[in-house]
Amino acid sequence: MLDHIRIPVENFARSRDFYRQALASIGYELVMEFDQSAGFGWADKPEFWISEGGQSSAQLHIAFRAEEREVVRNFYRVALEAGATDNGVPGIYEQYHPDYYAAYVLDPDGNNLEVVCHLPGDLQE
Repeated sequence: MLDHIRIPVENFARSRDFYRQALASIGYELVMEFDQSAGFGWADKPEFWISEGGQSSAQLHIAFRAEEREVVRNFYRVALEAGATDNGVPGIYEQYHPDYYAAYVLDPDGNNLEVVCHLPGDLQE
């Protein structure tokens, strides 16, 4: 249903570099940039935006969908290498449903990023 989302960041260059690396692991690219704003997505359609505009007063939670569990694991590894902080290792989070395979990291501004695969493990492994 959503077309795109934008979040404020404290340091545009730092966040742009972080998201460029971390989101590449799930197929997103930097597709548009202007006036301290950057849009990430597929092809020429930015779906996730960052804009310099100060620190958010509340931590955001953003979940990106993956079609394979390996994508979840790769995102987690790449995001940590890009400067994220661990907020939940890749694995099953049964409290949501039996096949909820996700990983969580905190971005440079403390926002909680999740990548989740909803498909059963036997289809993935």
